[in-house]
Amino acid sequence: MTRVLVIQGPNLNLLGTREPEIYGRQTLDEIHAMIRERAAELGLEIVDCFQSNHEGAIIDRLHVRDFDVAIVNAGGLTHTSVSLRDALTGISRPFIEVHLSDPWQRDAFRRVNFLHDVALATIKGQGARGYLLALESIARQVGGDGG
Repeated sequence: MTRVLVIQGPNLNLLGTREPEIYGRQTLDEIHAMIRERAAELGLEIVDCFQSNHEGAIIDRLHVRDFDVAIVNAGGLTHTSVSLRDALTGISRPFIEVHLSDPWQRDAFRRVNFLHDVALATIKGQGARGYLLALESIARQVGGDGG
């Protein structure tokens, strides 16, 4: 069974109340429940849904390497963190980048993305559905047990 780690970056703990017109009204717990349910349907194992507002904690979690593939919503770290990029390339695990909104359609500084060229894929602007699309892509590319 393919083991999937879900990484959520800074401020994603505020989902549901933080700028709902951009990020939607679902809470992070609701999104994680949705991810776990769809992963089970696809025969994928979610090893952890990890959120931190601290870059080092996210990097430390990735270094554990107890997963086969990751889904990463790095939040603002997408635009600033060479260290996160280095961690993602250094652990030799594929990942799919997910963004609830489309950063390219927002502030100009959000067009800088340190992760997209090392990700298997980037899914943006699909809201919480983007995580499900990432799981489906993992099931197709890497494999799961079911459909």
